[in-house]
Amino acid sequence: MPCLTELHYLFYPNGVKIIPKNIYELLTPVVLAHMIMGDGSVQRHGLIICTDSYTIEDIIRLINVLIIKFRLECTIHLKRKNQYRIYIRQGSMTSLFNIISPFMHPSMLYKLKSSLSNPS
Repeated sequence: MPCLTELHYLFYPNGVKIIPKNIYELLTPVVLAHMIMGDGSVQRHGLIICTDSYTIEDIIRLINVLIIKFRLECTIHLKRKNQYRIYIRQGSMTSLFNIISPFMHPSMLYKLKSSLSNPS
């Protein structure tokens, strides 16, 4: 499909996975829901997005969009050397739930609800 080929070129130029420079325009609530369903991991006090294969520059680009566009409170966690993950803090879980739950498969809602029921 041509639309998928176009996305592939954006995210895999020269065969290397990146966060494209125009991620602000690309990242919608639907895309964020899919990202969390595929790469999200519920934590006791929030949610981790497993972004281990991206560079720190890519992670900063993505986290800036999450903060500015969606008003989510996020930090970067170092998993291993040169492997970074985005942590969405529990204080943003209600907002995240409101933004993406309509687009999530019911079997994946546990990734959001678990953190909602664990107040700090």
